Amino acid sequence: MDHLLYIAMSGAKENMNGIAVRANNLANSSTVGFKADFEQARSMQAFGEGLPTRVFSLTERPGQNFDAGAIITTDRDLDVAIQGEGWMAVQAPDGNEAYTRAGNLQINAFGMLETASGLAVLGDDGPIQLPVPLAKIEIAPDGTVSALAQGAPADAIELVGRIKLVKPVNSDMEKGTDGLFRRKDGQIAEADINVSLLKGAVESSNVNAVGEMTYMISLQRQFELQVKMMKSAEEMDRQQNQLLRIVG
Repeated sequence: MDHLLYIAMSGAKENMNGIAVRANNLANSSTVGFKADFEQARSMQAFGEGLPTRVFSLTERPGQNFDAGAIITTDRDLDVAIQGEGWMAVQAPDGNEAYTRAGNLQINAFGMLETASGLAVLGDDGPIQLPVPLAKIEIAPDGTVSALAQGAPADAIELVGRIKLVKPVNSDMEKGTDGLFRRKDGQIAEADINVSLLKGAVESSNVNAVGEMTYMISLQRQFELQVKMMKSAEEMDRQQNQLLRIVG
């Protein structure tokens, strides 16, 4: 009896975890540069005294969907979209280098170029610093950033840095809980001159909202089925106990 209950219980738990993955994808369907997470379940044998005959389900995230999202034109000077494969280097909250395709950039009060979430955009020599107050900024396809300080002559625009663009193999990349990508081996990716930017545009999320909603409905139905199985196991156990009392 406990075999049935064990399987149903673990299945319901992992259905909930799967729903959480799909819900997170849906919540980020409008997030610039977001890459959808995959979700799958597999059987795992339980170890321990008296448990080798028990098998439970385990939900895992085998990877992400690296397909490019749609390019949305914004005509904003600080918006850039990576054309084709590639990533933009940023400074993660822990101070280490990480990678993103979210190109909706901004300039903070101290003149530092950063992402919409406040992460410093890295250049060849670290974070890119701009003169403030700023009159004009230009970002070239190769990531070169030029700026004109407010009050300076129009021909005084100066080169302030170059956004570090990298192109590691997608299979070597993994996404952290912070939504940023890193190399699986922990190494820093080398800059790649073949990666180019499209100015005045951003890459949208690659989440298929309809598909994610369909998966969620399927997982919810599976969850309901698992709950019914647990109730059936409870009822069978109750009837079994009644039968034993009658026989006794």
